[in-house]
Amino acid sequence: MNGEAPDLDALQARLRHRFARAGLLRQALTHRSFSAEHNERLEFLGDSVLNLAVAAMLYEKLADLPEGDLSRVRANLVKQDTLFQLAVGLGLANVLRLGEGEARSGGSKRPSILADALEAVIGAVHLDAGYPAAEALVRRLFQDMQITPSMQAAAKDPKTELQEWLQGRKMKLPVYRVAGTLGAAHKQTFDVECEIPELGVTERGIGASRRAGEQAAAAAMLLTLKARTK
Repeated sequence: MNGEAPDLDALQARLRHRFARAGLLRQALTHRSFSAEHNERLEFLGDSVLNLAVAAMLYEKLADLPEGDLSRVRANLVKQDTLFQLAVGLGLANVLRLGEGEARSGGSKRPSILADALEAVIGAVHLDAGYPAAEALVRRLFQDMQITPSMQAAAKDPKTELQEWLQGRKMKLPVYRVAGTLGAAHKQTFDVECEIPELGVTERGIGASRRAGEQAAAAAMLLTLKARTK
């Protein structure tokens, strides 16, 4: 919403984490349309923390599952739709700081914005109190979710498929970077590069969020790699 977030105390109670540095939580809830002090760097950090915490949780819960299946289950848990539902459950939509244009266009209900904000909150907790506190938050977020080996049947997203393709050939993971942004602040699209340094191959993709741009770039890379191996 535009202006100051109205009830950060209640949010911290739902998170079960009281911030020593309240500014980190405000930044985590700030979309780029609202301020230059937005949450994208925290989102970047939170994405990595989330993936590590979920990987550790699955390693414990699904002890007999091989690496490839664990990757698919993790992709199911950290995909945008899942994070969006968790963000809605925390009430993040009510405390987001959005620019007027983004707020008018329904930004507080946009899955990509809410999923990104949740990752930013996880990153903020990590900076505020360290990895153990952030990992504990991730485990609380997923504690009521039924996690079973059958989740491996979920369709792979392009990033996961690309990662598995490379891992199966003992190659390093791809490098993603934002090459540019297009459009007004409240309606931007992200031009993202996906590079595989070992192969000297780069592809690009466009999306309404950084995450969507990465998926588009990964999909383009998969097409290129599969064409080369025919």
